[in-house]
Amino acid sequence: MKPDRPYKILFLCTGNSARSIFAEYLTQVVAPGVFEAHSAGSMPKGKVHPMALRVLSEIHGIDASDAESKSWDRFRDSEVAFDFVITVCDHAKESCPVWPGQPVIAHWGSMDPAAVVGSEEEIYQAFKNVSFEIRRRLELFASLPFEKLDRLRLEQMTREIPNATSPELAS
Repeated sequence: MKPDRPYKILFLCTGNSARSIFAEYLTQVVAPGVFEAHSAGSMPKGKVHPMALRVLSEIHGIDASDAESKSWDRFRDSEVAFDFVITVCDHAKESCPVWPGQPVIAHWGSMDPAAVVGSEEEIYQAFKNVSFEIRRRLELFASLPFEKLDRLRLEQMTREIPNATSPELAS
């Protein structure tokens, strides 16, 4: 499966304030030019979590000041045909709508760092760990031999990526 353009990928979460934002922005540094990444939420918070922006900047060297928390409705009715739709939280997985064009659908669930209660350092560490987990998944995803895989095998391998990663890798 090899298109003549970057693969279009949509990362979905509930609030579109941390995990899906990490996935969207980390994709741009892990696989520039390979993917055109977007993110959205089923019930967007309306703003990106400040700790997600801080981790992207301090840990990954990414300026995500233009990031926005947006509804997946923006993309459901658009002309964008996604090659991949990946949910990064369990709630989004359960409520994920049907997407036109038969994209590869996968679930890469991560814990919600915005739900962590503790000191600022503990919360920062939670965001950092989730960002590393997502980055590692993206690195594995970007290393797949897309041009050698048929759609069925690509979908299977995309869905298996969370099984190949673990939180221990994020330390």
